[in-house]
This record gives sequence, structure tokens and C-alpha cells, in this order.
Amino acid sequence: MRRWKILLAALLAVVALGMVACRLASLGAGAASPAPAQGTPAGPGRRGTVGVTLTPVVTAYLPTVMANARFLDKWSLWTDGTRLRGANIYQRRVYPELDGPDFMGPGPVGPPYTQQDFDWLAAMGANYVNISHPGLFTETPPYTLDVGIQTNLDNLLSMAAQADLFVVITFRTGPGRSEFWAFWGEDTASDPEGGWFDPGYYNNRVWADQDAQDAWVAMWRYTAQRYKDNPIVVGYDLMCEPNANEVGSYPVGDPLEVWDPGAFYDRYGGTLYDWNQLYPRIVAAIREVDPNTPILIGGMGYSAVEWLPYMRVLTETRIVYAVHQYEPFVYTHQEPPTLTNRYPGTFDADYDGTADQVNRAWLDALLSTVDTFTAAHGVPVAVNEFGVMRWEPGADAFMDDQMGLFEQRGLNYALWLWETSWGPYAGEVDAFNFRHGPDPNNHTDVASSDLMDVIRSYWSRNTARPSQGG
Repeated sequence: MRRWKILLAALLAVVALGMVACRLASLGAGAASPAPAQGTPAGPGRRGTVGVTLTPVVTAYLPTVMANARFLDKWSLWTDGTRLRGANIYQRRVYPELDGPDFMGPGPVGPPYTQQDFDWLAAMGANYVNISHPGLFTETPPYTLDVGIQTNLDNLLSMAAQADLFVVITFRTGPGRSEFWAFWGEDTASDPEGGWFDPGYYNNRVWADQDAQDAWVAMWRYTAQRYKDNPIVVGYDLMCEPNANEVGSYPVGDPLEVWDPGAFYDRYGGTLYDWNQLYPRIVAAIREVDPNTPILIGGMGYSAVEWLPYMRVLTETRIVYAVHQYEPFVYTHQEPPTLTNRYPGTFDADYDGTADQVNRAWLDALLSTVDTFTAAHGVPVAVNEFGVMRWEPGADAFMDDQMGLFEQRGLNYALWLWETSWGPYAGEVDAFNFRHGPDPNNHTDVASSDLMDVIRSYWSRNTARPSQGG
């Protein structure tokens, strides 16, 4: 770095310290928000298997408040009880022909998030944001770096750093996988009346294409090389909700629709459909360039708890196994006006035709699968997605019991979802936006609600912050 850049960095550091002090005074444990200087890739490149130069990112642009995070033992955040409590943010690629000019924002990725969005999250007590984001490589051959996607992720990390939040990077998409796996069945062929996209947008080829799987490995190797020295990045989550058991490799092959884990692995274990044969390769590639950053891995079946026992447990160090917990789905995903199931209550929670007593004991029994897994393998588990639609009867009690049970087990957790304040999107897509209160007809932030109070009460337990070195 030239001398003038060093002097500039020092000046920015002095300014940042003053801004941090003011911000922390106003928000308590909340966000620090100095304006970061922009960093540039530096250091020798390394050629990946798909012709992408691997370069680390200089982290000098991070605010001075991040300095202590450089001495943080990131692994201890995952092994010393519940230390990370926060939320997911969600972004996907923008499709102007589907989304129009405003709905998802003007960039290649949307909906947009602002510094204020991150600051609000920290001010409410969260210390951790799970960035559920498109992967850095293109979804179609030749599987190369998408600079627009990368720039967007860099900007999100900068805002999270200013807000004094830890980050896990989760990739929703990548080579051979488009975002439309998450909208399975909402296409115009499956739903002629309500479908909103042509089935040609589906791309689940990663589950049948060796080249796509190789490129997914290369994408994560590149990503780890780029962010391994970023002090706020405390985890890489390799794939959001692997789901070949449902979608197969469509349109390359037919959907599978296999929901029994044992039946799936009896038939497809060891094939390209099997996530258990792909993620060890990704982990090995990451560890070639980054031996330290914890790696999160969720199982097949959308990372549901019942699929956890079927995961391949690796010998590599610093691995966290992840689950997503939305059960009972028939309660957490009821759409108004039909809100017949309440918590606690009695209803058929598992589709077997028999009514269940759904309460804290029911949730505790569900999570006993996690207890068995951790006891058998001596590995940490995290819940990096869970949630309930904001209008469900008893949502506050449900959230209280669920978060309490996570705490009882020492699990880190990130709820779904911390929504953007981007108006066109926030006013329409807000089922999981607890800030909008329990009224389905309200689409703006409310001052308080029972559900919001529960979430705040648990987030208030956070003591770890990047600025404090953990």
C-alpha cells in the first residue's frame, strides 16, 4: 500500500473512533456506523478449476471498532453455549421481466438493504446476521464469477461490520442451482391460475451434473480465499436447504418427491443426488485456503431436523451441523383468513391423521433428535433458520418456547426473517416480518407486539460483539 493510503487509513481510523463512540452511546449494545474506506483485492492470485483467479480481500476498509475481532476465536462462538442470537436477511437475483422496475430494487440483487436496516437489527439486541445470498458464481456454464453478486455481498458485509454484527455467509444458489427451488410449484404449469413464472426458470442441474458440482466446490474455495481474513465472518453455510429429495434435478430429470430419509438414502445414497458426497469435497477445498473459519452444513430435506441423523459427520475440524426448524408446518405457515391451529393446541401436526398435543413438550421431543446427534458425535449444531408467520395464534408463546429450548441446549440461532425496509417489497412480502405486528392487514412497523417482545427478550442476552473481540 502506498504511503498516502496508509495516512488515509489512519485518518479514517481516528474519524471512525469518534463516530463509533457516539453511535455506541446512542444505541448501547447497538451498531457502530463509521463510513468505511473501500478496500481492493490484493496479494497473489491462485487459479481455480473453472478459471477464476482466487484473491483475498483486504479488510482495511473495516471500521476501527472491528480491530478486536481480529483476535477472536471464532470457533468458541459455536462451542461455548448460546452466544449468537440473530436473524437472516434474504436476497436473490433480480429478474426484471418478472419483478418489474421497482419491486426488488434497481440492482442485480434484491431487495435492497440499507445501513439503517443493519443498525436497527443490532439496536434490537441481535449480534448475528445470517446473509442468505446468491452464490458468487453464475448458475449456468461456464460457471464464472459474477462481479455484481460479489460486489453486493461485499457491501452487505461492510454494513454488518459498521453495525457491529457477526456474519454467516449462506449461499442459496450457484452453479446448476437457481433461486426457483425455493418457489417449487409456483410456476405457471403447476399452478395455471396463480403461478408467477415459467417453469423454464427452474435449474436444479447441480443434482445431476458433475461439472456443476465441481464448480460449486470451486466457488466455495474462491469465497473462502476472499473472506477468510474478514474478522466478522464467523461461518460459511455451504448451501441453503439442499432439496434434491423433492425437486430431483429438474429439468434434467423428474422430481423425486421422497420425504422419508431412509428411503432416499437407500435409493440415492452415493449418487449425485446425495448431498453427503458433495459437501465433503467443498469442505476439503475450503480447508486448503482457510483452516480456521467455521463451516456450517445443513442436511437434505431442506435441512429439517428429521434429516440430521442421516448426515455424514466429517473428521475435519470446526464443522457446525445446521438445522432449519419450522415444524409444525401446518401451524407456522397458516395463511389468513384460515388460522385454525393455535399454539399451544391440539391438531394433526405430522400428517398422520391423528391429533397431537402441540406445546413445549412436543417441541422438546422434536429437538431430542439434535440431542442424540450431538451426544453421538460430539459436534455442535446450530439453528440458522426458524420462524413463524407473524399472525399465527399464539405466535409469541411458540417463539418463547422454541427460543427457550434452543437456549437450554446451548444452540446458536437465527430467526427468519429480518426484512428490508425497501418500500415496494416490505409492504407486500411480510408474512415473517414480526415488526409489522399480528394484524395481516397491517404492512408497516408497529411500536411493539407480544411476538416482538419475546424476540427482544432473548436477543437482550447477547454479550458477544465483534468490537469486543467476542
